[in-house]
Amino acid sequence: MDITYLLWLQDFRLSINDALTPFVNQLSYFAISYIILFPVFVYWCLDKKKGLFVLFAWKLSQTFNVILKLTACVYRPWIRDARIVPANNAIVTATGYSFPSGHTMMAAPIYGGMAVLTKNKALRWFWVIMILLTMISRNYLGVHTPQDVLVGVLFGIFAIYIAQKVFAYLDAHPEKDLLIMILCAVAGILTLVYITYKPYPMDYVDGKLLVDPVKMQVDAWGDAGGFTAFAVMWYIESRFIKFAPTGWNMKGIVLCVVGMLPLAWAVANLDGIVMSQLGSHVGRLVSQIIMLFYIMVLWPLVIKLFTGRK
Repeated sequence: MDITYLLWLQDFRLSINDALTPFVNQLSYFAISYIILFPVFVYWCLDKKKGLFVLFAWKLSQTFNVILKLTACVYRPWIRDARIVPANNAIVTATGYSFPSGHTMMAAPIYGGMAVLTKNKALRWFWVIMILLTMISRNYLGVHTPQDVLVGVLFGIFAIYIAQKVFAYLDAHPEKDLLIMILCAVAGILTLVYITYKPYPMDYVDGKLLVDPVKMQVDAWGDAGGFTAFAVMWYIESRFIKFAPTGWNMKGIVLCVVGMLPLAWAVANLDGIVMSQLGSHVGRLVSQIIMLFYIMVLWPLVIKLFTGRK
């Protein structure tokens, strides 16, 4: 049934000559790229704790995705059925195995986290609709099955739930924050060890390896290692930077928007640059470390110096 659904979407896509594909492609790409600007703006400008909450849920969801994806090792739809032809260049960002959807597991905790933090009903519905559109986009482009995106969004929501429990615990026991940071760091390291040394399917077709498990680990190095990096940056900021958000004022907004410009450039370019110098696995990890350092340490330090708030 899942392949039938994808073929129906594919027929519709082709019947309108891929008229919607560029938009759907950008919508899908946004979920793994510039989406991060939303919680970062909250973190820098509006509410440090709420921004950190969404960032925590995001990194936790990515770690869930790594464990699930590289345990299940489900092949992509076009490998399972040659009739499936992904739209245009959608296959470029469809890295790794298929189940669950990594795009959805990034969209759900960030869009969902923003919905949890938003009091305005119209804006809350906007975030929910963005999750649904991301789910549909992965099916429309032919790179994920319905169960891929459904499980992805469920685990993304589960990450938000865990984040709520963790931050409620820290509200009651703020002295335990170091314990949480250590647990996050250890979880990232153990996940890296697991995905590096676990066995993978080695299926061949006409003497050619169907899916190279080494290539499938690239994103996982950045995502799981990024959870450890997140914990380290959280510790550095909380112990040494101790910045306060700029607040909703002209100076603060300008300061945060200026900080967004290098971050937006890094989202689009940093992976490629670092990976070309350090290799795919280490490069992906180092790229995540650099980005999290900028988000959680470097620009908060700039904010503190310019505003004098802590």
